[in-house]
Amino acid sequence: MATSYEAIDALVARLGKASWKERDPIKAELEALAATFPDRKAVLDHLEQAKRTIGDLEARWEVDEVIEKLTPPPVAAEPEEEQVEDPNRPLTAADLNVVYDDPRGFMLHKTKVGERWFATQVDPRSGQPQTFELRPEEVTQLKQQLQGSPYWLLGAGA
Repeated sequence: MATSYEAIDALVARLGKASWKERDPIKAELEALAATFPDRKAVLDHLEQAKRTIGDLEARWEVDEVIEKLTPPPVAAEPEEEQVEDPNRPLTAADLNVVYDDPRGFMLHKTKVGERWFATQVDPRSGQPQTFELRPEEVTQLKQQLQGSPYWLLGAGA
């Protein structure tokens, strides 16, 4: 394998000394020889190192063209699928807006998306807050009962 790298080095040296008219056949020969290597990355690294020995910038560009042709195309990253919101997933506090907040322990929430309403109140037996969904007629009844209450939150979309 070392003799093959020596052959690449010899072709790169010839390419560096050749006039611009003589470079195309040498470049084609270099490309054909480099393509025969089973370890593509190793030969590309070797070409990068060998290219630095050339003084002529245009000859370096010729070696760059060989490297570009032999470099495998980048693996296309799979586009991430947009996560579709599951309409049946459990709601979290982030999905709700508080529209009514009575300091005695009663709150009304409305979903940010859609027209679902929830009430939260303290369970007298456990002392813990409990949240439950309200039916549309219950929402209408609560709005009528709580009309004029100072605990409605402004701009909450009630």
